[in-house]
Amino acid sequence: MGLIELLILAIGLSMDAFAVAICIGLNMKTASFNKSFIVGLYFGIFQAAMPLIGYFVASLFAQSIIAYDHWIAFGLLSFLGIRMIIGSLKKEGCTDRDCPDDLICNDRACPDGEPPKNKENSLKPKEMLPLAIATSIDAMAVGVSFAFLQVRIIPAITFIGVTTLILSVAGVKIGNIFGKKLKSKAEFAGGAILVLIGIKILIEHL
Repeated sequence: MGLIELLILAIGLSMDAFAVAICIGLNMKTASFNKSFIVGLYFGIFQAAMPLIGYFVASLFAQSIIAYDHWIAFGLLSFLGIRMIIGSLKKEGCTDRDCPDDLICNDRACPDGEPPKNKENSLKPKEMLPLAIATSIDAMAVGVSFAFLQVRIIPAITFIGVTTLILSVAGVKIGNIFGKKLKSKAEFAGGAILVLIGIKILIEHL
């Protein structure tokens, strides 16, 4: 896997985190660089760690199923991509965070009967860890694909982590300014990227 392919893959994987970062930015009164960087750090670290876990688990079995590795890589990436695309088509708001007091609640899918809260959500571990895990868990399957494709794992996960960090920081800023309009578009684009990479891998090995 070349550098350009890895960059495209990293962007595709980052789109879930980017979409959630937009929601987080939407709920911030002011998205300072420090706050944005904290969000990016959470997402970047977990987005790098999950493929590493998948890689080591799959490495134990890679030699025994090497004849089918391209099909596995294609299947995993396509599954993740299609799931992201389907998720992007569902009309859902930023339900993972409460509506901020300075925004109209109808702009998002706020829980029925729950009034806007007068305080901003914190970036403490108990708030951020579930989001970081949820947005990165699918990347474990990509780590499995890396094992079958014999990708150099440390440079790959570093690249993915840094890319996610940068895009998440940007997502917080964008969400703070523009709201959730780009959330579904980001998820759709990320899903399409993963599907196309899976198809490319399959074609190269047939």
